[in-house]
Amino acid sequence: MQTIFSGIQPSGTITLGNYIGAMKQFVELQEDYNCHFCIVDQHAITVPQDRLALRKNIRSLAALYVAVGIDPTKSTLFIQSEVPAHTEAGWMLQCVAYIGELERMTQFKDKSAGKEAVSAGLLTYPPLMAADILLYNTDLVPVGEDQKQHLELTRDLAERFNKKYNDIFTIPEVRIPKVGARVMSLQDPTKKMSKSDPNQKAFITLLDDPKTIEKKIKSAVTDSEGIVRFDKENKPGISNLMSIYSILENKSIQEIEEMYAGKGYGDFKGDTAKVVVDALAPIQQRYYELIESPELDEILDQGAEKANRTANKMLRKMRNAIGLGRKR
Repeated sequence: MQTIFSGIQPSGTITLGNYIGAMKQFVELQEDYNCHFCIVDQHAITVPQDRLALRKNIRSLAALYVAVGIDPTKSTLFIQSEVPAHTEAGWMLQCVAYIGELERMTQFKDKSAGKEAVSAGLLTYPPLMAADILLYNTDLVPVGEDQKQHLELTRDLAERFNKKYNDIFTIPEVRIPKVGARVMSLQDPTKKMSKSDPNQKAFITLLDDPKTIEKKIKSAVTDSEGIVRFDKENKPGISNLMSIYSILENKSIQEIEEMYAGKGYGDFKGDTAKVVVDALAPIQQRYYELIESPELDEILDQGAEKANRTANKMLRKMRNAIGLGRKR
């Protein structure tokens, strides 16, 4: 059975884009793969965080993982900082990485642009991300397009380590979903939906109430043509809503176009809002059952134990390959 690893930062409430682009697929993948789902809290601190908010977000994300359908008996769900092997392996891979290739990372350029003081962690976190993946003999990493560059670096670092020291790492492949991988902003459909968008109408979170969801979708930017037709280049707004509808209702784009032939955007937006509300209702119910429950702590304790066992085996191989400590 092949292994999948995926990590999400606990830096705020998960958006509909995160769900469609990643978490929805996770539920299906756990049936056929050995899945490791990680809350990468150490990546979150590359930018300033309020400690109480960070703790709250970590727990909230864990509850959402389970609420969307991650089964802890089939998958390993854990918090990155509760598996110390990640930081040690990250340091070793940092020593294999080159400054030039880290400075070329698009996300580093974007997040450091125009800032006087930039955390060193913002530059060096790609090797930690590589460690997250490589510790588990990962075969596939499901990511959005924006993380593809980091995955290429992970592959480069793994190959470099294998060649220089010992052939111990599996070289992971990128797995990008074909449809819905990149859900766009409701207010600027040329940009990805993001929870950090200052415009609250631009994104839907998994915990938004029905009225809020309806308002956000009805105010989504579209075009003046008024025809429900998929055309990403010329009609990015309506095409984005159609992608959301298609994924959540399991209907093809062609079916949706036929359903709304002769109808306007008002009808389509109203129905899309209902589709989103109906899809999120059971997730929200399960989330609120879990968030303060001992059940969630038990799941995370078990996940940390399983992850530590696997990660420590690879960590010993890495130490021996490089020559750290005493051979064991």
